[in-house]
Amino acid sequence: MEKKAKSLIVRNLHKSFRLPHERHSSLKQAVLNLHKRRFENFHVLKKIDFEVNEGEFFGIVGRNGSGKSTLLKLIAGIYVPSSGSITVNGRLTPFIELGVGFNQELTGRDNIFLNGAILGLSTKEIKQKYHEIVAFAELERFMDQKLKNYSSGMQVRLAFSVAIQAKTGILLLDEVLAVGDSNFQKKCFDVFKDIKKRGRTVILVTHDMGAVQNFCDRAMLIDSGEIVAIGKSGKVAQAYNELNLEQNIKSEQKTKKQKNAKQHGGNEIKIVSCESTLHGRKQRIFKPNQKIGLRVIYKATATIDNPIFGITVKDLMGRPLFATNSKAKKQKTGVIKPGQTVTVEFEMDNILSDGTYTVSPAVANESATIFYDWIEEMTKFDVSGWDFPAALLQPAHELTIKKD
Repeated sequence: MEKKAKSLIVRNLHKSFRLPHERHSSLKQAVLNLHKRRFENFHVLKKIDFEVNEGEFFGIVGRNGSGKSTLLKLIAGIYVPSSGSITVNGRLTPFIELGVGFNQELTGRDNIFLNGAILGLSTKEIKQKYHEIVAFAELERFMDQKLKNYSSGMQVRLAFSVAIQAKTGILLLDEVLAVGDSNFQKKCFDVFKDIKKRGRTVILVTHDMGAVQNFCDRAMLIDSGEIVAIGKSGKVAQAYNELNLEQNIKSEQKTKKQKNAKQHGGNEIKIVSCESTLHGRKQRIFKPNQKIGLRVIYKATATIDNPIFGITVKDLMGRPLFATNSKAKKQKTGVIKPGQTVTVEFEMDNILSDGTYTVSPAVANESATIFYDWIEEMTKFDVSGWDFPAALLQPAHELTIKKD
């Protein structure tokens, strides 16, 4: 089997920064107390070891503060490793901070030539590409204005339009899509497709798991400065989503004592608890092939005849995705007496795409004209693991293709 050439080899990479414990309000204090200052070594990256093949589209993902951008700056040569090695085989262009090298006092036209020269393009090459750069950035009317009068979005469009002209084999992209509008992002995606077709090596840092799954051949997940997962982009994207889910759950547990946002109804029957379940046991995260159970416990404080028990499942934007109740399912609930506890179990096929969902339980009288209790978004559950999480729902379906 032919061995693939490597564009990047990173071995046992460590990076730490010295953080001072004391802060001084004046230069005099800093000089006088120089010998007394205490520092702490903050380890940003630890034991980072990976390779990127020539022509590979490689993603680096992780939560904020995980060390992704520091790693890119080390690869670009902006930072020096504390230990370990980085080997770059080929010419590299970093798009780490688009617009670095721009002069705010110069016009957009002048900045194209300035930035192009920094990226290694000749004046002749820039002249040949000038109209293409301006058209891509959609800034034809503004090229003779000073850059300081541009919005941040306009500056990013111009910077990216110039940067993609660089004739390098390796591209470093750090969150280039985070600041553009949807039209600009589509253009970026089209550029990515073209870059991939031409076999250039790309290393992309992003929080967009859609971009990772659509463009990256492989990806790497970093958390707290260490590699958590590396391999096929779909598996790494799933690991990233699950890591975020775990952190969201921990954050929710810290604030669980806060009052529910919206509660309606009287006191005849109270909702005691609401939780998601798998085969009757409490479960928070569900895989695509698992049925989602929902258990709601009610307690009566008065005699109620044949109440209706129901739930609504919504996405995080508050859009109702599923609703059912005992009346719709033709279930008679009978007489509920004071002090009696009622447990209602719901179960549904998991056709929900990856994401977080809320559950709003309710109980009403027999004619559904009076709510005894109704708590909006009382609990949450998560879905993770679909290979194509591009829509809200993933219903079972068939696809047939016929040719004449």
